[in-house]
Amino acid sequence: MLKSIGVSSEKDLFKDIPSKFVDPELNLPNPRSELDLHSELYRLSRMNKTPGEIPSFLGAGSYRHFTPSAVKQIVSRGEYMTAYTPYQPEVAQGTLQTGYEFQTMVCELTGMEIANSGMYEGASALAEAALMSVRINKRTEVIILNSISPLYIDVIKTFVEAPSIKLVTANSIADLESKISSETSCVLVQNPNFFGFMENLESISNITKKHDSLMVVSSDPISMALFKPPGDYDADIVVSEGQSLGIPPSFGGPYVGIFACKKKYMRQMPGRIVGRTTDSNNRKGFVLTLQTREQHIRREKATSNICTSVALIALSATAYLGALGKNGIRHIAELCYHKAHYAASRIESIPGFSIPLKGIFFNEFVISCPISPKKINSILLENDIIGGYNVTDLIKNGMLLSFTELNTKEEIDKLVKILSKIKY
Repeated sequence: MLKSIGVSSEKDLFKDIPSKFVDPELNLPNPRSELDLHSELYRLSRMNKTPGEIPSFLGAGSYRHFTPSAVKQIVSRGEYMTAYTPYQPEVAQGTLQTGYEFQTMVCELTGMEIANSGMYEGASALAEAALMSVRINKRTEVIILNSISPLYIDVIKTFVEAPSIKLVTANSIADLESKISSETSCVLVQNPNFFGFMENLESISNITKKHDSLMVVSSDPISMALFKPPGDYDADIVVSEGQSLGIPPSFGGPYVGIFACKKKYMRQMPGRIVGRTTDSNNRKGFVLTLQTREQHIRREKATSNICTSVALIALSATAYLGALGKNGIRHIAELCYHKAHYAASRIESIPGFSIPLKGIFFNEFVISCPISPKKINSILLENDIIGGYNVTDLIKNGMLLSFTELNTKEEIDKLVKILSKIKY
């Protein structure tokens, strides 16, 4: 091989690297025993302040929810512990069935006709929905509401750059109505939006349908157990970040993206689809279906490029939904809603603090602070509280606070007490 590429030794492959950077002597301490190392790492880890050990009101797309112990036990089973796609149905019936159950639950949650068995996470799922819309109606303009998560918007910009899709931002429903045209492929909306408030999906749907454009909704999965799902507003595509469904924040991943749409669009839908069938002996079984959309068959012409899959994370979401049931997931949603509204009523009464945005919100809202949110978060951390997400770049002195069923009344009251003592 070396002769074929014209070098005499392995060292020649690295001759362009300055010698001082090739195998330098590293200033590292002497080796330590595993026991000593474990003790040292434990000591360092105790310096962290982590959610669960102290109250946390940080959300902005990644949330702490209680996960039943049964969920971890199910996903830890050796039969499921793999990221690989079950191409061979005869040896993967269990995994395929969990994918089918995931799809069924997603359809029930979103109010849509068909769903795939998982995307990588919520942001790329929304971006893929924009590409799917362009494939469906051959238009090249996408409108996004500016209340979508700025992190999601960054991902969307990356996805639409290469296909030369025009991205237009609408600042309000009135602005959307003035900007939408016959060139608009779809309108992207987040509900609840990044600031926690519910969008007027009925008005957005009416505007979108007047121009034969598609409405794509990114929705929080827990909120859909309490509020009307996007499917009830005639959404064409619904996506979601499934992290809330029994998956820990875990430094940002791995997560699972939820993707559902109207049945007539399923051949343009990305991601794997599990179908139920019968074999030659009339036994029920499960297979990957509509595979001609996928990269291992269509290559560069594929509408789906999900390869190493998120089946294990989707299984976690499936087990979570199965363990809680319809009543359980609704109860979680109600707890999140009422805790957030209790906190809002308390914080709004503190001099210097206000809630600048008005409307119906779910489990998050923005507060306007009398001083920098960065300073407030430092004060909160000194008092063993992890504060909210700093959104000063979007709202002056704005802080986004999140509340879930894990936040107790005592924790909320402690937050209010410390905020009320802040001098400005």
